[in-house]
Amino acid sequence: MNGFPNCSANYTKIWNHYLVLALGIPQLTINVVSIIFNCTVIFTRLATRDLHKPISILFCNLAVSDLFTSFSGFWISMLFITNPDITIFGSQDMLAPYSLYTTSILSTIYNLVSIGIERYLAVAASMRTRFRVARNHSIAVVFISWVLAFFLGCLPLMGWNCLQEESNISVLYSPFCVNYLVFIAMPNVAVAFLVPLFTYLRIIIILRKRKLRMQACGQATGTYRSAETQVARTSISIWLLALVSYAPFLAGVAFDAANQRCHTELYPGVYIFRNCTAMLITLTCLGNPLLYTLKLRALGNRLKALRGLSAGRACAIGHV
Repeated sequence: MNGFPNCSANYTKIWNHYLVLALGIPQLTINVVSIIFNCTVIFTRLATRDLHKPISILFCNLAVSDLFTSFSGFWISMLFITNPDITIFGSQDMLAPYSLYTTSILSTIYNLVSIGIERYLAVAASMRTRFRVARNHSIAVVFISWVLAFFLGCLPLMGWNCLQEESNISVLYSPFCVNYLVFIAMPNVAVAFLVPLFTYLRIIIILRKRKLRMQACGQATGTYRSAETQVARTSISIWLLALVSYAPFLAGVAFDAANQRCHTELYPGVYIFRNCTAMLITLTCLGNPLLYTLKLRALGNRLKALRGLSAGRACAIGHV
């Protein structure tokens, strides 16, 4: 595990001023744009009174999670610009924003997983089950997601940090401990990859089977085929967005756990990579409003309209 016993204790200025601005200004800009995007999503949904629908509750909560991620990312970016060396050596000032950032990311992951499961249940309901996701179910999921995210994200504030203990301190995300980062990152990133992969693949497979049924009934399938293609493209985009956003962070945690070198030996390449992973995560907060609030809603309306193409139960296509 990491530690600094063999490293120089002379923690003087490390970051180059121009490099700090080159990394910090784009980070601030992305966070500000993301805050504006997600505030727009929240206000729009509240203004249209669309929150009586279960999926709308999940969409709105996703925007809230992304808003907190962007806000805490903005806070971290400001700390980085004003005092970049504390993001290397760690301090008490970094503990709260890092914990809030972790909490928000975890909440976003749980929301993405919940939305994928809800979409799958909505599509599969007419085939294998009569279970429907109700408004109370969505509220319960939102509550449980935030409780779990706050508990896991705030563990460093409750004592699981390495402000005093350097034998297990993270080189990339000080003052977090390496074992805490592994504990948080490995299972949650795996969930972010695997559950949406399963749910959206199942949605595509179900739609394909229904298209074959419609063809067997001699019904026109041009409109359905177009909707099916759009579902597939959106599903792939959702999964790729999660992959691009969280895979670099997971790679950074794995490197952190295996690393035995000092800060000065890792500067600047590894720390530039660390900052870029933060920007990629924030880009997810920009992509989510577009993919989930706009595209999935349009897909839901489009597939709903396809009901009229069905002649009987065997050819029913359900709705997303």
